[in-house]
Amino acid sequence: MKTEMARILRAIPGYEERILDLKETLIANLVMISEIPAPTFKEHERRDFIIERFNQGGLQNCSTDEIGNALGILPGEEGDRNILIVAHLDTVFNNKVDHTVTVHPDQVIGPGVADNAMGVSALVTLPIVLEHLNIRLKSNLILMGTARSLGRGDIAGLRFFLSNSDIPISMGLCIEGVKLGRLSYYSIGMMRCEISCQVPEQYDWTRFGAVGSVVTLNKVINRILGIPLPRRPRTNIVLGMIEGGTSFDTVATRADLKFEIRSESAKLVRQVGQQIESIAEEVAALTEAEVNYKVFAQRKPGGIKFSHPLASNARTIIKQLGIKPWISPSTSELAAFIAHRIPAITLGLTDGANLGKPDETIEIAPISKGIAQLAGLILAIDRGCCDEHK
Repeated sequence: MKTEMARILRAIPGYEERILDLKETLIANLVMISEIPAPTFKEHERRDFIIERFNQGGLQNCSTDEIGNALGILPGEEGDRNILIVAHLDTVFNNKVDHTVTVHPDQVIGPGVADNAMGVSALVTLPIVLEHLNIRLKSNLILMGTARSLGRGDIAGLRFFLSNSDIPISMGLCIEGVKLGRLSYYSIGMMRCEISCQVPEQYDWTRFGAVGSVVTLNKVINRILGIPLPRRPRTNIVLGMIEGGTSFDTVATRADLKFEIRSESAKLVRQVGQQIESIAEEVAALTEAEVNYKVFAQRKPGGIKFSHPLASNARTIIKQLGIKPWISPSTSELAAFIAHRIPAITLGLTDGANLGKPDETIEIAPISKGIAQLAGLILAIDRGCCDEHK
């Protein structure tokens, strides 16, 4: 296996150079995918486009499923193993946002180009990439654009496939548009929650200290910030979004807080969640407002080891391209692979900026390195270099 891996590493610089021939195809796919709105739960137009691209790429069994994933299979010469490669279809931008994309000599700018149209573009272009690099795989390659990944979607697309498909998956790869060098091989525990404050219609505004929902929610936030969190296991609370009110001169009757609890310990995630739920109940009792706590997504910590051949060979390939690996935990599709005990990692393809903003940006020049690392790692998995031998 060491000899095979050495051969792959020697070939990777050549892959990077030859992938430059496909730059226009990758960018064209990126633009077309980016300009199709795909908010979570409404990815069907982008899904249909991906299936069309899979068909054009010569994949077999191009189809969708009950939850809206886009699927295609590139058969291997032997077909004894199945490698699943996924990129999520959905974005944080709704249909009302202008999805026009601007292409500059060195950048592509537009809503969702980095998260995750770049990843999906790589996915649909992958059959062409492998053919151009003259890579023939022994394993079947299953390509999937996953639906309902972000936010309330709770990676439902990949969860559904892994729970309902009878295809045995040997290993998985999750593709994200950014960041080049990103390597995630473990998932942290996570609980995604929402607290909503609603002032009832019969609320007595004449009572002493009567306030609107924004002030009530602020009391909840101050109490959350007072929760002691340990340094080990690493634990934090991410306050992601606050919404409330309608104008300057009207007391807000509703306000919402969206946040995540993250920890290396599943037990701590539960404990902090229980504390926050108690805070919401107490504030509701003291203010006579309706304060509701809801959990709509959860992850368990886990993953492969740092020393696992899949993780170690991924690091080696990234370094071979002159990139420093950026190792970070994940709360995305990787968690679904982990739950099914399938060795998997997440890779980033290029550099970018302004994630989650209408002027989201990706850099064009590093894409060839990102695709080269992907091709090299697929080949390493296919040749058995990433298998864990006990």
